[in-house]
Amino acid sequence: MLKGKTRKSTYRAIYRLLDRVSPVPFDCGCICGAACCQAGEQEKLGLYLLPGEEKVHNPKDPWLSWERQSTGEYDFPPSWQGDVFFVNCRGPEHCRRALRPIQCRTFPLKAVILHDSEDEGLDAPLVYREEGSELALLYYPDPLPYCCPLLESQSNLQPDFIKATYTVWKHLIRDPLIYDLISGR
Repeated sequence: MLKGKTRKSTYRAIYRLLDRVSPVPFDCGCICGAACCQAGEQEKLGLYLLPGEEKVHNPKDPWLSWERQSTGEYDFPPSWQGDVFFVNCRGPEHCRRALRPIQCRTFPLKAVILHDSEDEGLDAPLVYREEGSELALLYYPDPLPYCCPLLESQSNLQPDFIKATYTVWKHLIRDPLIYDLISGR
């Protein structure tokens, strides 16, 4: 299993911080029928846990299905050697909201590392970047098999959600493996 430097206690603290914020001031699943939670039921849509994030989860808990996958078979950075966990939600009626993985909690934003003036010509609008930092948050740019109203309209997201998400990723990129993942190295 891929070993990162981020501790279980750090993941728990991150989860607590993200529990206090939401992208919008209402349940966005109400406007789309929880499309991002439903999509995994028909196809193999899910997400990869970050290195070490599996420590805060119980693979026997039935709300997620788990697959162990080799990093060599997928498009991971060269520093990612070994296996990672791909998890798939079994639907909103089974969701253990307090245990949602980080990438679920921070959607519709994607953390990226931008070098120099790379914020020009991005494939998605820049949402937040602190002056002098290479860390940036974009609206999720990758194609999805469903329509997300927050992405489609590029909704104004709650400032506390943006700030908390940025803070979380600032801590996470201290782990070289996570830094490599979001920098595309």
